[in-house]
Amino acid sequence: MTEYSAPIGAPIWFDLMTSDADAAVSFYQQLFGWEAEDPNPDLGGYRNFTLNGKRIAGLMSAADDSAPSVWSSYLHTADPDETLELVKAAGGTVMVPPMDVGDEGTMAVAIDAAGAVIGFWKPNKHKGFADWGVPGAPYWFECASQDYPRSLVFYPEVVGARVETIIDNSAAEVVEPGNPLRYAQVFFGDMAYAGIMDATNIFPPAMPSFWQIYVTVEEVAATVETAEKLGGTVMMGATDTPYGTLATLQDPNGAMISLGSPPAGR
Repeated sequence: MTEYSAPIGAPIWFDLMTSDADAAVSFYQQLFGWEAEDPNPDLGGYRNFTLNGKRIAGLMSAADDSAPSVWSSYLHTADPDETLELVKAAGGTVMVPPMDVGDEGTMAVAIDAAGAVIGFWKPNKHKGFADWGVPGAPYWFECASQDYPRSLVFYPEVVGARVETIIDNSAAEVVEPGNPLRYAQVFFGDMAYAGIMDATNIFPPAMPSFWQIYVTVEEVAATVETAEKLGGTVMMGATDTPYGTLATLQDPNGAMISLGSPPAGR
């Protein structure tokens, strides 16, 4: 799918807070073919990655070098104030109240009812990423939840999504470690752009819920090999699934990013 325009509630942007912006730019340029705009001094040095001349993701230096490097996801909102009221009513909390980012748009950040940080973006001049499903563009967004039932309720209540369970092993006597107990696709209109995964069989209880981003690549195994040569770390090697070949990496600064390519024949 190309010429992506996010429906209300759907993923619209993702950006990286990093301890070493120059190293991150070099890594992602070589890994995904992204280019980087010059830092914007009026926006704290924020810069945009571009793909084929169109904005695809963002980058910001961490204020504290000791802060962890992390990718963040943003959902499309038409009214950030109303969205945050819905967040609170659904059991979430507000981290960053609505804040105008120059004339680019308005951002807000919340913690969902299961403890995952999630951003919201109301576009003005900055429309978010414009491609989906082509190499270098988003492949999928996923909430790895330590409280799956609460996540299933939270996102329909806050952004009007529809969730559809596709995996439910909760009644099984044994589920192989590393496999989700339950998984749901998250629909915005007629399309699913995200998923919610029961992460309790995958990550330790002390690890909070979080959103992860998958980027489309042509060959997952080859991209994993390139990432290692560039100083990245493999968390999950290329794995064939019914939903495509997937992998998960850490960039040289420790930020986690996942890869995806469609199943054969698609």
